[in-house]
Amino acid sequence: MLQELKTDTLQNLIKENEKVVVQYGATWCGNCRIMKPKMKRLSNDYEGITFLYVDAEKLPESRKLASVTNLPTFATFSGGSLVNQIQTNKEEALKTLIDEIANN
Repeated sequence: MLQELKTDTLQNLIKENEKVVVQYGATWCGNCRIMKPKMKRLSNDYEGITFLYVDAEKLPESRKLASVTNLPTFATFSGGSLVNQIQTNKEEALKTLIDEIANN
């Protein structure tokens, strides 16, 4: 399930959950809007991973955790630390990123 953050609490969620996948987006970003339903669909395929959506414009502290400069950015965290990140509008690239932490 994809959870959309309303407050800048990403750091706490990364610490509380072993594996986290984050989509950083913005309301004005067309590729972000295209990728959000794909991220939501993929979130149903993985057990034990927390999926989050962060509006990078509204939640700057959360954005800093992955040094986001382009949107959409997808970042994976494991054990409280950033593992990897990509900027993409391709579902297959996102799936590959998620599989990296799902299989470890």
